[in-house]
Amino acid sequence: MAGEGARRMAGTTEHRWRVLRRLAGRHAGFFTTRQVLRTGCELRVRAALADGSVTRSGVGMLRLTQWRPGPLDEYAMWSAWFDGAAVVSYQSAAELHGLGRLRPRFLHLSVSAGRPPVTPRLVLTRRKLTGAATESAGSFLVTTPARTVLDLAETEIAQSALNEVVTDAVAIHRCDVDEIRWGAEQLAPRAAGRIRRALLAV
Repeated sequence: MAGEGARRMAGTTEHRWRVLRRLAGRHAGFFTTRQVLRTGCELRVRAALADGSVTRSGVGMLRLTQWRPGPLDEYAMWSAWFDGAAVVSYQSAAELHGLGRLRPRFLHLSVSAGRPPVTPRLVLTRRKLTGAATESAGSFLVTTPARTVLDLAETEIAQSALNEVVTDAVAIHRCDVDEIRWGAEQLAPRAAGRIRRALLAV
């Protein structure tokens, strides 16, 4: 339902509730108050909050309690906030893929649409990524290992950190040297040069 306006759904209460639950199921049970309004489920959600089958997860965020807490919940929650139009990227994607030791303090997302939340936790990059640059992590999208490597080459991380990311990507077979080298040809000269130096360390 990404990109829809505030128009409410037609249909029975049960149908609208099923639609909302299906939306929540895409993101580990998380859904937004915007989705509640769009589906016309305000009364049903109010009752679910009262009986404990729905809980509040933050400002404008709710969750079906049938979903057990997990280590990747934060990624799923912010994906729900952006109606699925967000991709975990840059340092956060590297951490998910096990590349390097960047230990990001923030959660990095690439978003193509949506209103950003008021939180210091997120670093957002406005861009639209093609399907070839992303892969599913179940309840959210993440940039592929190759795209992650190329993205990091365009940032200000130290060359030594980039070398480690590239070395790990090749060593654990997340992408191969030729794939990285081809991708680097599409980058600006500075980033391409950083990739070439990183490949020398492999």
